[in-house]
Amino acid sequence: MPLKTTAGNHGEAAKGRGATINPEGRFEKLAREAFDDEWFQEAPEGEAAKPKTVIAIEHAKSVISRHDSPDVGFAQSLNPYRGCAHGCVYCTHGATPILMADGRTRPMSELRAGDEIYGTVFRDGWRRYTKTRVLDHWSSIKPAYRTVLEDGSELVTSADHRFLSDRGWKYVTGAEQGPLQRPFLTINNKLMGTGKFAEGPTENDDYRRGYLCGMLRGDGSLHEYPDTRASRPGQTLYRFRLALCDPAALLRAQDYLLDFDAPTQEFVFSTGTDGHRPMYAIRAQSANRVTRIKELIAWPASEPSQSWLKGFLAGIFDAEGSFSQTVLRISNTDHAMIGWTTRGLMALGFQWVVENPELQPNRKSIQVVRLKGGLREQLRFFHTVRPEITRKLNLEGQAIKSDAKLGVVSIEPLGQAMRLYDITTGTGDFIADGVVSHNCFARPSHAYIGLSPGVDFETRLSVKVNAAEKLREEFAKKSYKCEPLTIAVNTDAYQPIEREQRITRSVLELCHETDHPVTLITKSALIERDIDLLAPMARKNLVSATLSITSLDQDVTRYLEPRTSAPMRRLLAVKRLSEAGIPVNVNIAPVIPFLTDHELENIMEAAVENGATSAFYNLVRLPWEVKDIFRAWLEERFPLKAAHVMSRIHEMREGRDNDPNFGTRMTGTGLFAELLRQRYEKACKRLGLDEREEPELDTTLFRPPSLHGQQALF
Repeated sequence: MPLKTTAGNHGEAAKGRGATINPEGRFEKLAREAFDDEWFQEAPEGEAAKPKTVIAIEHAKSVISRHDSPDVGFAQSLNPYRGCAHGCVYCTHGATPILMADGRTRPMSELRAGDEIYGTVFRDGWRRYTKTRVLDHWSSIKPAYRTVLEDGSELVTSADHRFLSDRGWKYVTGAEQGPLQRPFLTINNKLMGTGKFAEGPTENDDYRRGYLCGMLRGDGSLHEYPDTRASRPGQTLYRFRLALCDPAALLRAQDYLLDFDAPTQEFVFSTGTDGHRPMYAIRAQSANRVTRIKELIAWPASEPSQSWLKGFLAGIFDAEGSFSQTVLRISNTDHAMIGWTTRGLMALGFQWVVENPELQPNRKSIQVVRLKGGLREQLRFFHTVRPEITRKLNLEGQAIKSDAKLGVVSIEPLGQAMRLYDITTGTGDFIADGVVSHNCFARPSHAYIGLSPGVDFETRLSVKVNAAEKLREEFAKKSYKCEPLTIAVNTDAYQPIEREQRITRSVLELCHETDHPVTLITKSALIERDIDLLAPMARKNLVSATLSITSLDQDVTRYLEPRTSAPMRRLLAVKRLSEAGIPVNVNIAPVIPFLTDHELENIMEAAVENGATSAFYNLVRLPWEVKDIFRAWLEERFPLKAAHVMSRIHEMREGRDNDPNFGTRMTGTGLFAELLRQRYEKACKRLGLDEREEPELDTTLFRPPSLHGQQALF
């Protein structure tokens, strides 16, 4: 039976839902097979299809997510539900090397929010590498699995981690049974990427000598000549100079020379112009130092070590190498330099060709060594020899296609829980030890479980029925460090199903029992139900609440947030929480140009009138999975304003639908973003509102529980 709501369907909006379409997740194949999975029901003849809300039970393995993003004011969070019926428009081992934007690698555990790394985008029929930012970084303790690939890679992840395979995105292991079973890896799959990253060189004396030989012979100048001055007859002048436009490589050479007792002086070789970068240089002019430099860059008298060869290749690449149009080359007019270059490549197992391009008359003949093997071997070269000039390696736009041996050999549980790490990035993925790995958030998080971020996100919900139980286990650990717990970062904790499921209520009961500080974020007046728990916690400075208010216009919210509490009802909730002594922040989000931005001051005034003590705002964000849903929603609900809204968003997002960079992704950039910020700050000052999103809560009262529901004894 065909699905009633199909991927990419731009037909009539589903009644009572926010999303008007149900597109594929970014990481799924271009088309879904149609079959009856019992999520959608056939509508009676003559009636429009109405997608129903279907709830799945989920037994979570862990419930706390940890964060260190500068754009959020909390360290740990808990989400009781996946998906959200309101209709508002993962983990790897810490030692896993992640591909940074400079072409080098860094262990997963050492990443931080703001780091620039490589992710991927789908463009012109290919998935391609692109630079992106780490937006969030956290860890959790989960059962670990090892996935072994043909090239010897061993990827240690949780069972819920997803890799990009030749058959789409696949989880490490399956879950559930029958139609609900998620796609998972088997030994018939091949992962996508360049393959296992090579280990870097050991920076010993041999490596340093090799680097100096390649760099100084490639770009340096060494001279000895008679002093022609009459006052110094018969004397010899000694001159060494190295001039580069890349200070990092110059400083590396200077440091290495200093290590070998050959200090140099730095100076500005030439100032920059509109068409050329400035050049910096180092020099030495004494006989002892120049003689010492000559000794250091002499060709090896015997078979060189691999360390020397790696250093030489790094040096000659910094001096004479290039990487353009996906081709890595090293050029030189000295046949000895070309000979040592090919000798080093051969020793390290690379393949190459030597080319002799045609030259203009009266020019020295030049030879070009071109590395073969595509991006897989180019990355191996960079990681193996570690040149200093990282700007020469730019993978932007390269297609993800490789002959690397990435077939899955085995998947096995390690039989232990380990601390595993995950990140959120601007592209929703990253490159882990040479293979493409997935991450996501909010609506995009439904693509993470193989569902659409559109109508699926609003209708296919899962309930973490054991959230309080797992949280009790976390709180009871001796290693647990008490920090405020933010509930409902990803999806609303007080969406309609909370009335019956009461998962949020059970979590709050545990926090009340243990005096654990907690912050809540919601768009629902249902939060009033829990005032009996929140009020006594507030008296101990253990709780704060944030109510999100997008608009005071009922017609706008009826389309924008069709299943949330009405604006006036949310303001009444602000009042009742405040009267109970609970500090309330109002988050004006999302601010949408031409639709809701004019209401900023009115919402802030209404918030103050009802007892809010602080306020904040967020500019509308359109991550990959959300942008098409938002455009379709605009065209359906506000067709005359759609083009104006998107035009203004682009002005505030540097010409894009979305800005993934931390620091600006919440508030935007440019003139209109600045005006919005000034309006907000002036309103805060006039109304006496605190600009902080959350107050500082007390963490000193926390008492670990026992695993049996009673307070631990001390």
